[in-house]
Amino acid sequence: MRRRNRTIRWLAVPALLLNLLALPASAAEPAEVMGERLAACAACHGDEGRAVGEDYYPSIAGKPAGYLYNQLLSFREGRRQHTIMAGLLANLSDAYLGEIALYYAARPHAAQPPMTGATPEQLALGERLTVLGDLERKIPPCQACHGEQLTGVVPMIPGLRGLPARYLDAQVGAWKNGVRHAREPDCMGKIARALKPEEITAVSAWLASQPYAVDAKPLDSLPNTMPMDCGVLP
Repeated sequence: MRRRNRTIRWLAVPALLLNLLALPASAAEPAEVMGERLAACAACHGDEGRAVGEDYYPSIAGKPAGYLYNQLLSFREGRRQHTIMAGLLANLSDAYLGEIALYYAARPHAAQPPMTGATPEQLALGERLTVLGDLERKIPPCQACHGEQLTGVVPMIPGLRGLPARYLDAQVGAWKNGVRHAREPDCMGKIARALKPEEITAVSAWLASQPYAVDAKPLDSLPNTMPMDCGVLP
């Protein structure tokens, strides 16, 4: 039976993350210890996950913990393709991946400089698809899932602001070409396959051109029902 009422709340965090959240402070690794252990991550993702002005690698600080955990699993299990990430995560346990996700989710994100150089036509097309979608082609607006301010929704939906255009373009392109996958039903794969290459570039350019306030936070829940079923959601 298809589940239509997909209110997104912390209660939907995977059981592993709920168990980790419930640990007393004395049982969890202090942030400074985790920071030292994850120093290698800073080479691409910046100090404490706050990459600033990077052309490709995303800032991961402040992303919802459930989303980060799912991505770590996807890299380790091959649903996302990246040789370095796969190598780094190959021998890490689910529990440790959960700790990593919680660590970066708790870090404050960095304000990102907006991208410049996109054409007015690209920006107009990107904004239209982001805000309105294309209902005739059954393409929902980005805002319907990622929030009106595109800051994401806890625990599973990432924010889209503050990400480099090249990264966004590459990830949606990977979904379109069948290189990146999520659990079925793979809603992003379906949307990506419906978009034309120039539309993907336009949406990426518009998103990357938007300012990202340093105090922006993921939403606790969406105000409306999700427009389609997504396997990454409970």
